[in-house]
Amino acid sequence: MKISTALDHIDSRDLALPEFQRGYVWNRSQVRGLMQSLYRNDPVGTLLIWTTDADREHVRGIDNGGGTIKLLLDGQQRITTLYGIARGHAPPFFQGNASSFTDLYFNVNTEVFEFYGPVKMRDDPTWVPVTRIFTDQPAEVVKEIHRGDIDATLGFTHMERLTAIRAILDREIHVDEITGKERTIDDVVEIFNLINSGGTKLSAGDLALARICADWPQARETLMRIRSEWSNHGYDFSLDWLLRCVTAVGTNQAKFPGLRDLSVDQFVGALNATEKHIDFLLNLVGSRLGLDHNRVLGGRGAFAALCWHVDQSGGYIGDHAEQQKILYWYLHCMMWGRYSSSVESMLQRDLDAFEANGIDGAIEELRKWRGDLTVRESDFDWSTKGARFYPVLYMLTRTRGSRDLCDGIELKQGLLGKDSKLHLHHIFPKALLYKNGYDRKDVNALANMCFLTAKCNLEISDRRPTDYMAVSVENQPGALESQWLTTDRDLWEIDRFPDFLIDRRERLTKATNDLLERLYAGHESFEEEVGTGASIAIEAPAEDDVSDDVATLLELVVRHELKAPFVDDEVSDPETAQPIATVALNWPDGVQPGLTEPVAYVPSVDGETGSALSAVGYRFFTTSESLVWYLEDLLGIDIDGDQVVGDPVEGHTT
Repeated sequence: MKISTALDHIDSRDLALPEFQRGYVWNRSQVRGLMQSLYRNDPVGTLLIWTTDADREHVRGIDNGGGTIKLLLDGQQRITTLYGIARGHAPPFFQGNASSFTDLYFNVNTEVFEFYGPVKMRDDPTWVPVTRIFTDQPAEVVKEIHRGDIDATLGFTHMERLTAIRAILDREIHVDEITGKERTIDDVVEIFNLINSGGTKLSAGDLALARICADWPQARETLMRIRSEWSNHGYDFSLDWLLRCVTAVGTNQAKFPGLRDLSVDQFVGALNATEKHIDFLLNLVGSRLGLDHNRVLGGRGAFAALCWHVDQSGGYIGDHAEQQKILYWYLHCMMWGRYSSSVESMLQRDLDAFEANGIDGAIEELRKWRGDLTVRESDFDWSTKGARFYPVLYMLTRTRGSRDLCDGIELKQGLLGKDSKLHLHHIFPKALLYKNGYDRKDVNALANMCFLTAKCNLEISDRRPTDYMAVSVENQPGALESQWLTTDRDLWEIDRFPDFLIDRRERLTKATNDLLERLYAGHESFEEEVGTGASIAIEAPAEDDVSDDVATLLELVVRHELKAPFVDDEVSDPETAQPIATVALNWPDGVQPGLTEPVAYVPSVDGETGSALSAVGYRFFTTSESLVWYLEDLLGIDIDGDQVVGDPVEGHTT
């Protein structure tokens, strides 16, 4: 079948997707790679089509009515990409981010495909929109490239290259076809799973969802709606995570294949119950522990076991003491990274423990696994906001009566005004510490961080602790102590910084253990629910608290409403949870979440660290210019306005 024929079948609604297919997941790098391969006439794989009279309720992108239909089982990403580029818009069955294939350009001199970047392509006619190559005659495009003054030899070369791109649509692509009335949707789902297991990798959750959608076509849409509602409240969860919770509630099993034993009605019932249970748990964790936002909600793997426990308790746990023990168990799961690896094994052990003896059984299982549940000073010997104990610091601030150092206001929910947002503050200014020879690990130690209002953070700026702490002691008695900060003025001196860190770790450790003990005993009480509200904003670091290049990049991010990066963040190995590097800016989910690789800005990096970052899938940049160029190329926007940021060389990622 010619590629053009496949695209025509989509236009005529004769070729569509089965509802169990996941949405479009390719990123721009994959789109470029496909076009480059087709242009070079390299192999690009085959298509697998199912010709059937299947119920059209199970189909996306096709009109209602009778007759035979063709369903694309394998090749969705490639055909969707080609349709979007050739037609200039997404196909009818599309679900995903169309910007992944929008604004692809071809350079007629270098024969390179790139996405539009204003700095690189503005006023350069040799960059041609690929969609235009498919819609306009090559001769007209060549005239515009040469602006009427066509060199015969070069014009002929350009004409050949444009014609070669248009010829991609005439290329034959092999099609394997499944036919026969004896083929059931179960058979096809099984084939789909086998085929896709070797392509763009599907998770176990993807495969489970494919099977569910075969019986209940509305499953994916329903799951996405539920996720969207949580996202509106500041929580971003993956489909895998939600399905894991549903699996636990519906089957008391950790592994997704357990869903096969559920009927559609049973799955819908388990999903509805799970949604309610997660709402209850988010409210409990958010109101009692102050972990009210995605950035500080660690240990989320524990929610699956908790959902099962809540379900077995009738859908709600009203006993105050048991609620407190649940929080105690959850905090330990979060602090010690119980679900950072071997998720299914840990979850099954916890499900069995809950089934055997409720929350007390789950706590005992934790003790067997951990050995000792006491928090020690060394546990706060972490650096940056990527650490597991960063949410603990946030939790203590939100729930233990911490006060602003400038105006003495308690830092909890309900603070009004832009200047009242919680900002992360380095107690000893970074510039001062670097000037005095302290290394990055100590500069960014959790013990050197506290939370203040935006107004106070800006007011303090880079002042020395000996200055602003003395003012706080005089004007706001008790504020320092509420933030677990020493009033020993000798420890405010720059040469006593290591002793200051030791002292504050001791204070934070004592506060954490006290909270945990009271939770376990059921004694911890709250005069008012903390609720959701104040959370850390993109503008958290004051400009004086970051380097000039980072401050400039943050300004660009805010101005163009890009995905907010984490500042001074720690990148850890997803398998071992061991820290790899501290980076100035971190997009762990990509600048386009779910569509692009993780991105980091790290101005100084050695070869070993760079290799480790690459090994865990990061694309990292060592200059602000190369990062800006990447963002422009990726997003197709003019980030730096009329300012030319330079001419980065090829291989600009490092």
